[in-house]
Amino acid sequence: MENLLTKSIEKFLTATQNKEILVISHHDTDGITSASIMTRALQRQDLRFSIKIFKQLEKENISHLPEDKIIIFLDLGSSHISELSKLKTEIFIIDHHELPEDLDKKTMPSNVTLINPHLINEEEISASGLTYLFVKKLNDNNKDLASLGVIGLVGDYLSQSISKLSNDLIKDSEVKIKRGLLIYPATRPINKALEYSTSIFIPGVTGSQKGVLDLLGECGIEKENGAYKSIIELDEEENSKLITGILLRRMKKDNEDIIGNIYLIKFFNKLEDARELSALINACGRLDSPEIAIGLCLGNKNYRKKAEEIYASYKQHIIAGLNNVEKIQKIQGKGYLILNAQDKIKDTIIGTVASILSNSSVYDEGTILVAMAYSQDKIKVSARITGKEGRNLREMLHSVTQQIGGECGGHHMAAGCIIQKNKEPEFLETIKKTLDIETVKI
Repeated sequence: MENLLTKSIEKFLTATQNKEILVISHHDTDGITSASIMTRALQRQDLRFSIKIFKQLEKENISHLPEDKIIIFLDLGSSHISELSKLKTEIFIIDHHELPEDLDKKTMPSNVTLINPHLINEEEISASGLTYLFVKKLNDNNKDLASLGVIGLVGDYLSQSISKLSNDLIKDSEVKIKRGLLIYPATRPINKALEYSTSIFIPGVTGSQKGVLDLLGECGIEKENGAYKSIIELDEEENSKLITGILLRRMKKDNEDIIGNIYLIKFFNKLEDARELSALINACGRLDSPEIAIGLCLGNKNYRKKAEEIYASYKQHIIAGLNNVEKIQKIQGKGYLILNAQDKIKDTIIGTVASILSNSSVYDEGTILVAMAYSQDKIKVSARITGKEGRNLREMLHSVTQQIGGECGGHHMAAGCIIQKNKEPEFLETIKKTLDIETVKI
């Protein structure tokens, strides 16, 4: 990665002389923290630039991109190298998503510079982590941006299994790491953290104030001075009882998926749970206010309150989405479940709902969840696997979109695609056939 970064920086410095830059990034936490890191770095280089945040990069977006600017893609772009190579300008892609199978890694298009761990068979790292490593190489003063990279790492669920590249990022940040319950925010009262938990779904507790109070009562955890403790304030006995209570409700025997590293970051002169900051940023991006999230990342205190208001609304959307799961159309097969929300869950929320369900104990290990939601004249599809092992979801969705049209991207365990709305019946038929065939193979 060191050699790739060095060569990319040299090319970047040459290309950006007397040229304006367009930064295009994804609307989730990893994309927005990447954009924020790049924003501060470009400001320090005194370069002219603008930013666009996309829900998803599609071919029609690419056809309207300017060719009189240098374009930097963050947390997206790897799936569209063929289309991007046709633009008459220099393209830089800093991304960690899987590469197209037909991409020749040895002969990249002359106008495209790709920084992606899959290009050189490196271990996984978030796009924000890669962006940080890029800007640190650009200017050593950018080391103060490492904490934003950690927030992006946490937001993309890559913080529990740390690669060498991610470890380099963490070393540069001032993060404090503590083992504990993976319910956030770990720094806020436990009753609120449990009620609005989107990291761990607890049947009868998540989204239910009464369910939370019943659980805490059974565990002997009571208010002190009129308020409940936070997770990081619980003593060993309280923590143990709470873990047992959660396991009983989730019908699981081990605590492997609910205990892990809690990353505490100094933000606005206060120690904050990186997962909470990630959730604030993600909420702004998902509810069409990425500028608020970028302002928050860059330390603007006025945007903190706005982000919290958006986050409160986002949590209500999530809880409503989870409650709507029972009411939406379901197609169940051996080892898979298709959830067709149509217009009952927002397209920007459907992926989060799928992730929460995949991390719950409701479905057997290895079950594939395919969740769908309308997005104007299109359908957003999010696929997730419960547990830690399973089939390559990106390859599966790529196979389907090759047959019916559409665009896909993502990772082995979490992927998504966009299809035309009028292709809904065809998609359902094709995805069912694909899932059934894969089950027979296994």
